[in-house]
Amino acid sequence: MTSPLSGSSDAGSGGTGSPFLKIDTSKPHPARMYDYFLGGKDNYEVDRDAAEQFIKVAPEVREGVRANRHFMHRAVRHVVAEGGVRQILDIGTGLPTEPNVHQIAHSVAPGTRVAYVDNDPIVSTHSMALMADADPGADAHTSVVLADLRDPRAVLDHPDVRRIIDFDEPVALLLVAVVHFLADADDPDAVVATLRDALPAGSYLVLSHATGDVHDDRREDAASVYNKASASLNLRSHARVLDLFGDFTLLDPGLVPVPDWRPEEPPKRNAPPIGIYGGVARKND
Repeated sequence: MTSPLSGSSDAGSGGTGSPFLKIDTSKPHPARMYDYFLGGKDNYEVDRDAAEQFIKVAPEVREGVRANRHFMHRAVRHVVAEGGVRQILDIGTGLPTEPNVHQIAHSVAPGTRVAYVDNDPIVSTHSMALMADADPGADAHTSVVLADLRDPRAVLDHPDVRRIIDFDEPVALLLVAVVHFLADADDPDAVVATLRDALPAGSYLVLSHATGDVHDDRREDAASVYNKASASLNLRSHARVLDLFGDFTLLDPGLVPVPDWRPEEPPKRNAPPIGIYGGVARKND
């Protein structure tokens, strides 16, 4: 799954979530806006209004979120098929949209284990219900964890993450369209470094991040739409996003706009520029 970091009901995108928190429908929510961009129905009027404001100033957003999901699909297939990874930690999973990460991974290697992490109660509720309906035995190879990216240690130590993920074996860490919902004050570099440091050699980091680099107006008006949402959108440059990979080795073609990461189809004619960078990197032995 791919979506922005979801804000818990009483603390925006911060604070460790609790399954007993009430869902806040008084302000736009990044995960629900993302769902709307994808054509989903798990959103409210406040989310749709904000999403339409975003579309007015960044009309390419629908193509962008689809391109981001397709990047995630390709990256997951690669790390499972070519990288041999059999466990995935997906943080900022967002509202379920098929095919989900575990479905993509299982199409390559059925035994792959996946731990989904988000800090929004509605995400965990939807995810658990859908997996229970689709796969009664899902508990053996998947978990849905309510926790917050801002507290990476709590994510790593969560018992339902540890039940699925063995940090002595290679892990694919997915941070897809989520780190841009961490403000500079949240120290995203330290957050991602804590997660990277927990991974053993042979692990992978799959990361995508919004940018203003590819548009003349740097999409500042679009980003400002999220000022009223439960999490702000923080656009970062190529150099800043590249720093998030630390000393991991980027796979070809490096950190590029998500449609350009190992595309499986020729680019569309007259396609708008997509302001999302994506990359896959490996932790060296």
